Amino acid sequence: MLARRGILTVAQAQAFLDPDAYLPTSPDALPDLAHAVERIQMAIAHGERMCVWGDFDVDGQTATTVLVEALRALGADVVYHIPGRRESHGVHRPTLERLITAGTRLLITCDTGSTAHEAIAYARTQGVDVIVTDHHDLPPQLPPAHTLINPKRLPADHPLRGLPGVGTAYKLVEALYEHNGLVTEAERALDLVALGIVADVAPLTGDVRYLLQKGLRALRHTSRLGLQALFQSAELNPAGLTEDHIAFVLAPRLNALGRLADAALAVELLTTDDLTRARTIASEVEGLNSRRQLLTKQVLDAALAQIAHDPSLREASALVLAHPTWPAGVIGIVAGRLAERFGKPAVLISAPPGKLARGSARSVPGLDIHAAIAAQAPLLHRFGGHPMAAGFSIDPEHIPEFRAALVRTIEMTARPPTLPPLQLDAYLPLSDLSPELVAQLERLAPFGPGNPPVCLATRNLRILSAATIGRTDEHRKLIVEDEAGTTQTVLWWQGADWPLPQGPFDLAYTARTSDYRGQTEIALEWLAARQKEQPPILVREAAPSLEIVDHRHTPNPEPLLRQLLHDHDIQVWAEGEIPANIPARGRDTLSAAHTLIIWNTPPGPEELQAALKRVSPRKVILFATDPHLDTPTAFLRRLAGLVRHSLRAHAGQVHLPVLAMATAQREVTVRAGLHWLEAKGQIHIIEDNGSQMTLGSGGEASSPGADAWRQRLTALLQETAAYRAHFTRADAATLLSAEGI
Repeated sequence: MLARRGILTVAQAQAFLDPDAYLPTSPDALPDLAHAVERIQMAIAHGERMCVWGDFDVDGQTATTVLVEALRALGADVVYHIPGRRESHGVHRPTLERLITAGTRLLITCDTGSTAHEAIAYARTQGVDVIVTDHHDLPPQLPPAHTLINPKRLPADHPLRGLPGVGTAYKLVEALYEHNGLVTEAERALDLVALGIVADVAPLTGDVRYLLQKGLRALRHTSRLGLQALFQSAELNPAGLTEDHIAFVLAPRLNALGRLADAALAVELLTTDDLTRARTIASEVEGLNSRRQLLTKQVLDAALAQIAHDPSLREASALVLAHPTWPAGVIGIVAGRLAERFGKPAVLISAPPGKLARGSARSVPGLDIHAAIAAQAPLLHRFGGHPMAAGFSIDPEHIPEFRAALVRTIEMTARPPTLPPLQLDAYLPLSDLSPELVAQLERLAPFGPGNPPVCLATRNLRILSAATIGRTDEHRKLIVEDEAGTTQTVLWWQGADWPLPQGPFDLAYTARTSDYRGQTEIALEWLAARQKEQPPILVREAAPSLEIVDHRHTPNPEPLLRQLLHDHDIQVWAEGEIPANIPARGRDTLSAAHTLIIWNTPPGPEELQAALKRVSPRKVILFATDPHLDTPTAFLRRLAGLVRHSLRAHAGQVHLPVLAMATAQREVTVRAGLHWLEAKGQIHIIEDNGSQMTLGSGGEASSPGADAWRQRLTALLQETAAYRAHFTRADAATLLSAEGI
């Protein structure tokens, strides 16, 4: 496992496994850091008031605490400000004006400030210096700050490049203590650094991994009363604390403060010496977290209901959903869940009546959602973020226009998102899993970006039992059994709404050890499952009301089809190239009948279910002929011929459902094909009224968007080809049921 991570020497292994063997990078490697230390020392010497301006997520909370605590220890006159969620991220001039009026002479930002040009310029006009400590992407032009400490100014392979906001603040504090001859004092803040690194999903390479290793040690023995109270209220034993406990227990609770209340309470919780106050805040945090979990489930259920009610939402290149009652504090969490489930960017918008709407977006690897949202700037009040996550505010009446424009931008400029394949480290039977083996693998921890957990897999499992767990029943606990009869408990986080495999399956998972009532146990975490193919069933009763006859694997099926046509009350669903003299119908011309013959493999599950609903058959006869129109060349040749006919015979009027039936494709694929023909200069789209278009001959010789439309079209055709392949081998009864979608 070490070698697979590029660790090939004993010295590298020692430095990777043991932080005491790692040589940390000097804080002075960060640009501008020495100048910042000099300016802060001057402010302390002259008694100038400083203000630390943070952010309301865990990275911002801990970074603020690290700076405030160190500056107070060094004798500084310091106050702090963390914006509320309504105030939003960033440095805002109205609040800054009040702070300057109250006496602030030096502003130090943390986890924010790299793009605060206007606020920093204003501060300079008031004689106030600004020291920016941040880790977000840098703008083309840097703000006019006194100093800007940002690891993004370092080369891509630098060991400090991946520092989050709290790590950057810690490096400044480390340099301040060194300047004052207090070399080891900074280590008191390592417990906070660990919280921020994990919560901000920082890459665990170079000094970031080192700081997290040291921080986890400190967190297990922290003397902070606030953290001790938080451990107690969350029923967490700190002795065995790992990065997973930060990610799934501690960080969500602290984030709940920023999402639903005042994040400034987090700084008080992390710095208080009053045990009663610590317990009071920890109890409030626990209540807010429970409310956050409930709200998240309610919004997720409502979002899924919107998608189920309007299946066309799934066809777009991004999910964009809005509702007036959704709380802005949890829409980002739900957007992340939807992006993971549907494999495309998700945008959720909270649009209360009479107020500015707020949106939160989450993306998938390879698609820059921040850039796509930035392209809609004329419609927005504010926006910000990074390639995987972004936020914005918008007038509610502009939401439909924003949705359409965002989808167009993604379709024209972004490559179709593809999830990276799961990297398996080893297959093994369940009987090979032992606490000793798992403990050895855990030496590679802490895990996260840049150092993924070991991914194991076991073949041919079956589920013995499954139950939902969690306060809102959002997780699953399963008992699985392998071919040798060995059983194992598996936890599937956020898996309650996902379908379970039917029959034997292969499972990919991670393994950790846990100490339950003094007994070391193995805990498996579900990552992904692969259903094993079942042998085809020729004839089967799916239900008393539906008879299924399966001829999908019959050689030379056309004579059999013609023979079946002698039966009464029968319809043939066939599209694309249809055998001569066959009374076939397309999906939109089907009607009620006793028997439905499905001649072609349908282009998708929605089209199949719609056809079944139209016909309501008592008997279905399955064939599986391929229309051979799933390659760009074949599809575009047929589509172009149909378009030429419409230009000659119908003045360019085309109906997308008719073209979809004639090409045996989904309407979204036909639309992409028409846009590609336009981008290549072969046609001109004069008017687009949804399912009806007016086309003209020719256009520009070529368009910059041609490649993007070609990639979009190719991806859609590949989706259809994959479904057709599934249709030929899936269980017939499952295929025709509503659950088979």
